[in-house]
Amino acid sequence: MATIDLIVLGMLKKEPMGAYDIQKLVEYRNISKWVKISTPSIYKKALQLEEKGFIKGNIVKEGKMPEKAVYSLTDAGNREFERLMLEIAAKPIHIFLDFNAVIVNLDSLPLEIQQSCVNSIEKNIKTLKTYLEENILEKENIPEIPETGMAVLQQQYVLVEAIEKWIASLKERFPSNNQ
Repeated sequence: MATIDLIVLGMLKKEPMGAYDIQKLVEYRNISKWVKISTPSIYKKALQLEEKGFIKGNIVKEGKMPEKAVYSLTDAGNREFERLMLEIAAKPIHIFLDFNAVIVNLDSLPLEIQQSCVNSIEKNIKTLKTYLEENILEKENIPEIPETGMAVLQQQYVLVEAIEKWIASLKERFPSNNQ
């Protein structure tokens, strides 16, 4: 998947690191909240990118720790990174929201269950909004946090606010005495 390639190559463009370090950075930056990426996919992707010549692994041993591969970007990897940046930036935007599978099927349920489903989605959106608010407040004054990372958090927050407004309009179609 090109997105995972871009995430891994982008991290290695900044500095050499092992697959474990990439995985920890993905967790720390909460990248999996806005891009479909998993821990096993990072390890697998590192091996694939090395096979393709985009990254090079050097085996290092630090102290009493076991040996590990530390990956760095090759010239071909740098070109691939730039190619992927341009390719992905030029693609049409698709916003996939898993809960839309529930929304398109609401009319197949009794009103009470419809309301329960929408209330659950609303609760999860509020939870996400709180998480984003806390994350933004926690990271906004830390100079090591890249502006681009903050921009993604702010983008997610704006999307969550829009979804909240949309849910409120959706709930208006329900009879008020059953909410």
